[in-house]
Amino acid sequence: MMWKRSAMNCAALVLAAVLCAPAIAADDAWQAEVGKALGKTGSATPGGIYRVGLPRTDLKVTLDGVELKAGFALGSWLAFEKMGDSGMVMGDLVLTMDEVSPVMKKLVEGGIEVTGLHNHLLRNQPFTMYMHVLGHGDPVKLASALHAALAESKTPLTAAPAPASAPPPIDLDTAAIDAALGAKGTNNGGVYQVGIPRAEPIKDSGMAVPPAMGSAVSINFQPTGGGRAAITGDFVLVAKEVNPVAKALREHGIEVTALHNHMLDDEPRLFFMHFWANDDAKKLAEGLKAALVLVNVAKS
Repeated sequence: MMWKRSAMNCAALVLAAVLCAPAIAADDAWQAEVGKALGKTGSATPGGIYRVGLPRTDLKVTLDGVELKAGFALGSWLAFEKMGDSGMVMGDLVLTMDEVSPVMKKLVEGGIEVTGLHNHLLRNQPFTMYMHVLGHGDPVKLASALHAALAESKTPLTAAPAPASAPPPIDLDTAAIDAALGAKGTNNGGVYQVGIPRAEPIKDSGMAVPPAMGSAVSINFQPTGGGRAAITGDFVLVAKEVNPVAKALREHGIEVTALHNHMLDDEPRLFFMHFWANDDAKKLAEGLKAALVLVNVAKS
C-alpha cells in the first residue's frame, strides 16, 4: 500500500540529505545573510532550502485541558529558496487575533503575499490564527520585509537557549506509530513529528514546492500520559481525497478542525485538512493509517 512504501521514501530523503550536505555547505553565504536580516537563524535542508523555525514559545495555549507545546501546534516557520539572482519564501505565521491586522499591513507594504488566513484548531485559548505567506525576489530583502512584519507581533526572534541535554523522552510506543504510519518520526522537544510527502511533484506559480516548504502531510503526537496523546497536523489532499479522508478520520474519533488552501496557484490544487484528538496513541495511529491509505503519498 502507498503508506507502507513511504518509509522507504523517507529513508531515501535521509540519504539525499547526506549526499547533498557538501553542496549545501558550499552555498550558505546567502543563508547567513537571510538569518541576519530576519533576526533569527535557521538550518539548511536537502535541495538548498533554508528553513527558519519561529515557535511561539511566548504563548501558553490550552485545548481541552491540554497545554500545547510550541512544536506541537504553535510553530511559525519560513522556508527560503534561492534560484540564481532571485528566490522565494513560503511560510506559516502563528498569530493571536490582535496581531493579525498589524502583521498583514506590514506584509502588504513589504510586497509579501498573504495566501491563507484561518484557524488550525478549535476551542484553544487563547485562540490562534495561521497566516500563510509567499514572496518572490531577493531572499535577503524578503527576510527584511518579514522581519518588519513579525516585529508587529510578539513572535520571539532571539535564538532559543541550547538544550542542556537530549530532548524529553517520548512516553509513547513510537515503533507502533511508525509501523502504522509507514514513516519514521522524530523527537522535536518532546513532540513526535512525522512528515510524509505526496507522490506527485507540487508546484506553485510554476515553481517547485518541496516538502521542506510545506507540501508534505504533517502529523504531530504530544504525549498526555498513560499511553495517550494529543494529535494534530494536516493532510495535504487533492479534491477527490477530501471527503474520503474526512470520513475515515471521523469514523476513528479524530475531529476535523479546518479545511482550506495554503497556496493560491498550486499544481495540483491542494486542500489542507487539519485535525485534533486526545486518546490512546496506538488507537489514533490506526485511525490516521486508515486515512493515509486514501492519500497519494510518496512510494518507492
